Amino acid sequence: MQERNIPDSCFPRASTARSRRRRGFFDSRYWLRDLVLSVLLAFTIISFLYQPVQVEGTSMMPLLKNHERIVVGKIVYPVESIHRGDIIVFHYPLDPAESFIKRVIGLPGDWVRISDGRVYVNGRRLREPYILPAYLGEQTCPPVHVAPNHYYVLGDHRDFSNDSRNWGTLDREYIYGKAVFAYWPLSDLGTLH
Repeated sequence: MQERNIPDSCFPRASTARSRRRRGFFDSRYWLRDLVLSVLLAFTIISFLYQPVQVEGTSMMPLLKNHERIVVGKIVYPVESIHRGDIIVFHYPLDPAESFIKRVIGLPGDWVRISDGRVYVNGRRLREPYILPAYLGEQTCPPVHVAPNHYYVLGDHRDFSNDSRNWGTLDREYIYGKAVFAYWPLSDLGTLH
């Protein structure tokens, strides 16, 4: 028997308009699902892991400038300990509605003193390569013992910083994150040290 080629036009087909409409409905449903999942994921990341913030003020110059945008790692300190030199974000102890950003200088158990703008921790001068000489200031402060679960924090632009020299050591409970990354302006893009 001989095989015959029957043209496709002879077979009945489903309406393409209906299938396109149905496919369009399903595509929009998946798009909506993806949008909802993306918003939930972004909310989770911002709420629990990382938070974008804007720096206000000049107390951390030259590293962080006024209106610079950074990312704060909120889960860093439950995982690792706070180290000298870390740039932390915390609720201001005298007004917890305000947030401050400073550098950790003294750890629990340390003795910190400042003489003519130079910082000494446990009797040894602290090497601070992140500060320009013009930003050291000339202030002298008596020795301060950092209590357990407290930290001595200073701004990098010492003459323009409200920090532990003014209100004492910072209790650990006020610290909520570590400044990890600068993203705006793009010229300052990069990790923070």
